[in-house]
Amino acid sequence: MSDKLKIDIVSDVVCPWCTIGYKRLEKAIQELGVADKIEIEWQPFELNPNMPAEGQNVTEHITEKYGSTLEQQKQSQQMMTDAGEELGFKFDYFDEMRMANTFDAHVLLEYAKDFGKQTELKMTLTKAFFSDRKDVSKKDILKEALLEVGLNADEALAKLDSDEARLEVRNKQNYWKNMGVNSVPTIVFNRKSAITGAQPVDTFKQVLTELIAEQQAV
Repeated sequence: MSDKLKIDIVSDVVCPWCTIGYKRLEKAIQELGVADKIEIEWQPFELNPNMPAEGQNVTEHITEKYGSTLEQQKQSQQMMTDAGEELGFKFDYFDEMRMANTFDAHVLLEYAKDFGKQTELKMTLTKAFFSDRKDVSKKDILKEALLEVGLNADEALAKLDSDEARLEVRNKQNYWKNMGVNSVPTIVFNRKSAITGAQPVDTFKQVLTELIAEQQAV
């Protein structure tokens, strides 16, 4: 029997298009009925590795980083909100929303992988940030998410003080950057081909159909 199609999703917890991209990929997988033929692993990418612990107002951050006007930001947020609604995901943008440092979240996602809970934790953290107005850099919020997906919160949070666990995340980030990943989401298939951005469901369906057929022909 052929091995599963390996999909690496390079993304950040506070990246709206990463969420939309994954939800579209998820929909494509469901519509094709191929969940049993696919293995997904989330890979770390910090959009803002130097984000301070207190975070930064989203409007201020986007203006500084991209030079977007307030009107442009509102249009973009509406576009993301509409896209999320189509996929059953709520984006709740608000004036005092703050970007968060996500390094600790990535450490916990690495921990969750060993228990088959990576996707569940990823989406719980993403929902906490975008839907529930929670700061995903805070340990109490991270603990809530861990408990929600049924992980040992104390054991997981201990990883945040582990030099080895933190180095692993840094090494993985460097690996993907060295592979040329400079924007997210980047979705990599069998470490051979990749697509970037929140592609339409039909695009994902086409790619998955072709790659799974190739996989099974091996």
